[in-house]
Amino acid sequence: MEISKIEDFVRNGYKEYLPHVSIDCAIFGYHDQQLKILLIKHKLILGWCLPGGYIKRTERLVEAANRIVKERTGIDNLFLQQFKTFGDPNRSRFKEFDKEEFFKATGVSIDKGSWLIDDTISIGFYAITDFSLTVPKPDVMSNECVWCDLSELPKLEFDHDQMVIDALHTLRIQLYHYPIGYTMLPKKFTLSEIHALYQALLGKKLDVSNFPKKLIALGLLKKLNEKRSIGPHRSPHLYCFDKKKYEKALREGLALG
Repeated sequence: MEISKIEDFVRNGYKEYLPHVSIDCAIFGYHDQQLKILLIKHKLILGWCLPGGYIKRTERLVEAANRIVKERTGIDNLFLQQFKTFGDPNRSRFKEFDKEEFFKATGVSIDKGSWLIDDTISIGFYAITDFSLTVPKPDVMSNECVWCDLSELPKLEFDHDQMVIDALHTLRIQLYHYPIGYTMLPKKFTLSEIHALYQALLGKKLDVSNFPKKLIALGLLKKLNEKRSIGPHRSPHLYCFDKKKYEKALREGLALG
């Protein structure tokens, strides 16, 4: 079944997908003060790279990105942002390949004039989620799909090292304009937990007293009449996002800095 899927994609994929334009996704995951990124290992490549795919002729860009992210994580409608387009010469993942190795890896032969073999422009999107809720899944062209600690990132194939740098840079800028975090925290959380999230995403220390107050002042957080017992004489209040104000801030932006 897998061979037939790969063969159909190689032979007829251009009928369903736009040739020479792809999407690559930097999917960041956070849980328990750990920041990770999702990586795949392609059947033809020894190293690791970001998950990606082609755009269906019937899809809008954001629909294609959401589909790719959902297929790799099992989660639909994550926060998605387009961050950059990559189009340097010779960046294509299939431009140079060994036909015999391809056949050994997939059981499918590929012609020299295949729609897959040419320079490809890639549109970069980043997404964020709680990685503990995901079910990473490789596609027919990859062998592995796993979370990797951002601090232990291996050298990536193609121009994906630069993609990660640019995606993280964009995410950190946009943290001050969009209330990113709804999908990366439990429904009820303490101020120290949201403080730890933003510190991990920004990669720097934040004022533990002032930063959460900014979110409260903007009306994004609601204080609940509940506390979490975390030890003797330590029962911090729980908070949640005000979903209506959160969604409005995602649409219109805000000034958090």
